[in-house]
Amino acid sequence: QVQLVESGGGLVQAGGSLRLSCAASRRIFSFDAVGWYRQAPGKQRELVAGITSDGTNYAASVKGRFTISRDNVKNTLDLQMNSLKPEDTAVYYCHAEKIVNVEGAKVDLWGQGTQVTVSS
Repeated sequence: QVQLVESGGGLVQAGGSLRLSCAASRRIFSFDAVGWYRQAPGKQRELVAGITSDGTNYAASVKGRFTISRDNVKNTLDLQMNSLKPEDTAVYYCHAEKIVNVEGAKVDLWGQGTQVTVSS
């Protein structure tokens, strides 16, 4: 049974940095797509950064400030967040997607979420 466990959230001042980590019980590279999403109060969940076979992509609002990466040694999906802004405040979720059979059925896995609060 695969699970995702997130850590690294917290309270930080504007301009500061945080590093989020998502630990997977299965190899991170075994997933077809992985990424970080966030959901702010009153807003829909949005993709922050993702990795697929096509490459890495970022939301325009975080481009140049956030970096998504996979740590093969620790088997984690990480999100380095620099130059944080108050508008980055949200619950951040780790996500992984895997094709599980020949029919192309997929399973979406979500972490429990970790709160990131940026004060000004």
